[in-house]
Order: sequence, then C-alpha cells, then structure tokens
Amino acid sequence: MRIVLDTNVLVSGLLSPFGPPGEIMRLLASGAVTLCLDARILSEYVEVLARPRFGFGTEAVAAILDYLGSASETVAAGPLPVRLPDPDDEPFLEVARACGAECLVTGNLVHYPVAARAGVSVLSPAQFIECYRLRGAAGEP
Repeated sequence: MRIVLDTNVLVSGLLSPFGPPGEIMRLLASGAVTLCLDARILSEYVEVLARPRFGFGTEAVAAILDYLGSASETVAAGPLPVRLPDPDDEPFLEVARACGAECLVTGNLVHYPVAARAGVSVLSPAQFIECYRLRGAAGEP
C-alpha cells in the first residue's frame, strides 16, 4: 500500500510513538506500507526535522532521512489541475496522484479542500489507521 505523509504526521509520529501517527511510523518501518515522496517533500522533511524546537539530534535526523530515502518510492509528479490554498501543500497531493497512492495522510484536512483533491483520498492519521485495519480484517493485501 502506497501512502504520502504530510510533514505534520511524520513529526507527530516521531515525537510520540503512541496514537495513530506513531502507528503509521511503525507501519512504515515494518514495510507494511510504502511512503511515496519526491525531492520537494524530502527537502521539507529535512528542513522541519532540523528545527530546534523538536529536539531531534543531528544524527537522529540523518538516520531518519537516510531510512526514508532508501525505503521510499521516489516519483516525478506533475502539477495539479487546481491550486491549493497553500502552495506548500501541493507537492504532497501531486506525489499522491503521480504514484497512485492509496491516500495522503495529513493532520490538516482543511489544507486539502475536497474540490481540489483531484481524486486522491485525503485522510487524517486516525482515519488511515481505521481503513488500514478494516482492509486487513477483510483479508486484503
């Protein structure tokens, strides 16, 4: 299952192993889901994880980024047919479209108006975990 993670979910999952974002990080680490990204998303991850307020050490950030870079699917994405309110959110939706992701997981659903989603399922971390569990209960891969 391919997913795209908004940076806020990545940070939340790394800050706390509990709750849906932490569970998503465990799914990524186990290989149960595949993260899709591009250079713009990876660059945002780098910039945000390096912020002092999160307290991630330089070596920890390097290890996380190294893992994400090697365990993720990198895609080249084209522009969206409709602009999002915040252009910084566009790479996430563009990548989700380009790789055929099951969904884009974000803590900020309002950043992705339904009319601009271009057919991509946009879910909160809790919604994603619920869907993932239901899918597993149904015996789907």
